[in-house]
Amino acid sequence: MEKGTAVQIGLVGLGKMGGNMRDRLRTAGHDVIGYDTNPEISDTPDLPGLLEALEAPRVVWVMVPAGPITDAVITELGATLEPGDTVIDGGNSRWTDDQAHAAALAERKINFLDCGVSGGVWGRDLGYGLMVGGSDEDVARTQPIFDALKPEGENGFAHAGPVGAGHFAKMVHNGIEYALMQAYAEGWELLEKVDLVEDVPAVLRSWRSGTVIRSWLLDLLVDALDEDPGLTRIRGYADDSGEGRWTVQAAIDHAVPMPAIAASLFARFSSRQDDSPTMKAVAAMRHQFGGHAVQEAAAAGMPHPEEAMRDLPAVPE
Repeated sequence: MEKGTAVQIGLVGLGKMGGNMRDRLRTAGHDVIGYDTNPEISDTPDLPGLLEALEAPRVVWVMVPAGPITDAVITELGATLEPGDTVIDGGNSRWTDDQAHAAALAERKINFLDCGVSGGVWGRDLGYGLMVGGSDEDVARTQPIFDALKPEGENGFAHAGPVGAGHFAKMVHNGIEYALMQAYAEGWELLEKVDLVEDVPAVLRSWRSGTVIRSWLLDLLVDALDEDPGLTRIRGYADDSGEGRWTVQAAIDHAVPMPAIAASLFARFSSRQDDSPTMKAVAAMRHQFGGHAVQEAAAAGMPHPEEAMRDLPAVPE
């Protein structure tokens, strides 16, 4: 297909990402038929209805949570689609799952592409960064779709390699994202902690232009602080969606040193602990060898540990 050609595409999953992608594709002139389990936003009542509405050869983009849900959708598509049709997995699947999906679909002569997608809720207006894995022929056949989704200009799209390369590239992208966010967050905390800098948001805002650490993530942190100075309305909890773990595991498998990304992943784990078992052991050892003060564990109806400090007798080293 030539650049600018209007195409028809089925889109499975119309959540925060999928729904915005449908809007962007339609704005570019493409015929998008979407299916979602939420009937209020779905264009068809079910997945078979979506496939019936598409003209052969069909292109179906899957935009659902990685793992069992993606597996189930691709399995159902594999049982229903016809030779020459194409499935694109645009979720955050693991690259090894891509290879299994491609092999299963190839038995029915159904094409498969994996596409790492970055851009979040802003992608509808700004475009999405796309990293695609698959054959040259399959990528060329669906190029107008990628051209419509990516940002304006030459950047924002990469045919990363064969099946699995797109999601592997997106996995590393997200691992880097972990480390960048951790660095910005730690810098912000230190600026706030030291009683010297009087306008921390102004400092962060000054970094957004001309400095070597300017980035969109920094912009988003400044926006968040403008909305909630001190970030008092949210809890210090950060989940991980899988890509950080996969990145660190791949680094281990290939003996690639990755201390910054690994540390940022472990920092997220620590955010889920109200009372860290590791820090309990550290506090116990510090008390044992040096008699350093420890805090009583909080009990029901009792003050928080910070309000219940006790100084136990020192034990000789």
